[in-house]
Amino acid sequence: MHITFPDKMEKVLKYLKLKLLPNTLFFRTMLLIFIPLILVQAVSVIAFFNGNWEKVGKRLSNNLSSNIATAIEVVSNAPDRLTEMQELYEKNYGLSFELITGEAQLAVKTNTHYGKDYKIVTGFLEQSLHQKFPDAITSVYLENGRDNIIVLVETSQGLYRFKTLTKNIFSTSIFGFVAWMVGTSLLLFLVATLFLRIQVRSIATLAQVAEDFGKGINTPFKPYGSSEVRKAGIAFIKMKERIQKQISERTQMLAGVSHDLRTPLTRMKLQLAMLPDNPDNKEFIDDIGEMEKMLDGYLAFVSGEGGEKNTFVDMNELILSIINKFRNTKAMIRYSTNDQVSAIQGREQALKRAVTNIISNAFNYGKTIAVALESNNNKLEITVDDDGPGIPADKREEVFKAFYRIDESRNKETGGVGLGLSIARDIITSHGGKIELTDSALGGLRVLISIPL
Repeated sequence: MHITFPDKMEKVLKYLKLKLLPNTLFFRTMLLIFIPLILVQAVSVIAFFNGNWEKVGKRLSNNLSSNIATAIEVVSNAPDRLTEMQELYEKNYGLSFELITGEAQLAVKTNTHYGKDYKIVTGFLEQSLHQKFPDAITSVYLENGRDNIIVLVETSQGLYRFKTLTKNIFSTSIFGFVAWMVGTSLLLFLVATLFLRIQVRSIATLAQVAEDFGKGINTPFKPYGSSEVRKAGIAFIKMKERIQKQISERTQMLAGVSHDLRTPLTRMKLQLAMLPDNPDNKEFIDDIGEMEKMLDGYLAFVSGEGGEKNTFVDMNELILSIINKFRNTKAMIRYSTNDQVSAIQGREQALKRAVTNIISNAFNYGKTIAVALESNNNKLEITVDDDGPGIPADKREEVFKAFYRIDESRNKETGGVGLGLSIARDIITSHGGKIELTDSALGGLRVLISIPL
């Protein structure tokens, strides 16, 4: 069931979703657990505070204020019973009091030893005292680290000072209740966190293995976690095996076909070599040479899917070794790097073949070549610029197709069989990267290779 909102509300909800919701599955799931948990705890504490704790607090405060009112009333009517009442209250109620008269009242009222008010403890008692003594001035203080409570009641006879334990008016059950709620919530949160980490870890592992497989890295993987995640992992393993089997069979078949074609081509070359020289024979030999060149290129294309293992490849050293092969040519070449991280995990020979094809193309069609290697914490970029004729914008995607050649600028004398860029893209893509063709600042073509680190 999908609820449809107005367009403006949909945009607002989408914006809030992008800005407020976390990106990872772990934190999104924890948010679904944590928010209801907080709401339940808050509602439970409020309900307990407004119910049980408030009733108990008011009842205890009313009892204490009633005892205070009784003591004041008895002493007011019979002053000679003051000592008797003090002993009685101390013995039966744990409540001590004294009657202060004269100038001593001021010293008692200004005594800062009582400390500050603590409304959560004294609030109910203050309300009860105001009801019992509407015409008197009453004050409530806490003493000795809030262990004792002091009550001052000003009457016409003098200042009554009462002292008792705080627990006689304050129920500490709220703290136990809150501690129990917080403790069980933390335990639930811890268990949920550990459980979700296991589930999310299995999904993250599956994603990493799939990414590695896309780069040509065969990472061992054993499905674990929930049944749905294990089912997805098993499906991935089966898919991976089918793809590897198809690639292997196709590679072997195409390699076998290319190898078998070499035999009749070699026989034809030998037979032509035994014939007298004439223009027709020379053209036939050139055609056979072109066919062998195409077979060599196709074998190179197929070998890009071979079983070369992944190692750490220093791309700076690799590019320098390729450039050194072209130093004796008439073209001028410049190379620059930012001296940052240049080592990546990949298949060294395949990467060397890809970069060689790109630089070789630049030398075939340009007189000035500029190669640059840039890298950061996220990706490595190789830029190859030349001042050659370039490639029209509408043909830049077509040139990556196998055996595609641009007749206007790429011919048999200067170009290959149309597999160089196809091989390069296939290798770079298998490493999780991409190749882009754009206009060069030198006036020709720019080839940008980007590989994630």
